[in-house]
Amino acid sequence: MTAPAETPRPGATTTVDPAEIARFSKLSAEWWDPKGKMAPLHKINPLRLGYIRDAACAKFARNPRSLTCLDGLRVLDIGCGAGLLCEPLARLGAQVVGVDPSESNIAAARLHAERAHLSVDYRCTTVEAIDPHERFDIVLAMEVVEHVTDVGAFLGHCAALMKPAGLMVVSTLNRTWKSFALAIVGAEYVLRWLPRGTHQWDKFVTPDELAHHLAASRLIVTDQVGVIYNPLADRWSISARDLDVNYMVTAEAES
Repeated sequence: MTAPAETPRPGATTTVDPAEIARFSKLSAEWWDPKGKMAPLHKINPLRLGYIRDAACAKFARNPRSLTCLDGLRVLDIGCGAGLLCEPLARLGAQVVGVDPSESNIAAARLHAERAHLSVDYRCTTVEAIDPHERFDIVLAMEVVEHVTDVGAFLGHCAALMKPAGLMVVSTLNRTWKSFALAIVGAEYVLRWLPRGTHQWDKFVTPDELAHHLAASRLIVTDQVGVIYNPLADRWSISARDLDVNYMVTAEAES
């Protein structure tokens, strides 16, 4: 049985939305099914992994072609779900801690890692409850900020867990009419890639807003790219210009 989620540290307020936890907990059994309700995440996952790997290798002077290019780096994946990013990062040599407030998601993550003979430190907890003395080389918040109750507070907690020379990678959805049409109407209602209600458009975060929140935690954006979908090729790719829907950023501490 998975242990209950840890409570925030005294004085720390939680940014977790219980309704979001319940929504994603219902999908726990389908996280690792590439043809199930998480199919879009499986298709985009190699792109996310490549972006994180390349950013980390550039930051820490590693060879991205090495099969163990992240060897020894401590990585925190916040809102890890059932571990779709944690496992490939562990295969690249990273010491991965995956946290998620959903007990069923963590249970699914642990089971899959055990079957894959991978060592990942999965914890049913929140970013606010992590020991403040822990520090990580890389902190990931992938498709998370659009689901929390307070983006600024959430990113502040993330930043506090970074090493001084650490790296943060964030992916989220831009709040534009294009994202409403494609990410909600298209993905949830027309194509039915995701269960209806997965996203709330008013909680999407623009790149400027994200940069502002990061700056409040003394982090600066060092790179940002869009993630676009080609329906004819059924393929996701990175765009240097089109940040209208999905996008990713890297951030580092101010010098």
